[in-house]
Amino acid sequence: MTRRARRTHSPAFKAKVALAAIKGDKTLAELAQQYDVHPNQITTWRTQLLEGAAGVFGGAPAEATEPVVDLKALHAKIGQLALENDFLSGALTKAGLLSAKK
Repeated sequence: MTRRARRTHSPAFKAKVALAAIKGDKTLAELAQQYDVHPNQITTWRTQLLEGAAGVFGGAPAEATEPVVDLKALHAKIGQLALENDFLSGALTKAGLLSAKK
């Protein structure tokens, strides 16, 4: 018995098969034979279609947009923290609380 090479199906094909399964005109076995796909795969596609159908009618967006980052403010904060670190390390070294070795 020879193995079949792994196939990839287009989203349009998956939607067509899933809609045919939802209609219920034919059994899963008949659809599987017609489209040359395993019945478990048809069931999976049907479930995915039913779960994602709410998003078509104005549900939450699938991908959240990244928040806008203010680079100038971040660079200013980095500079401020670097200055504070230098000041504190110098003060602690003079006070003898920080060894000269790094």
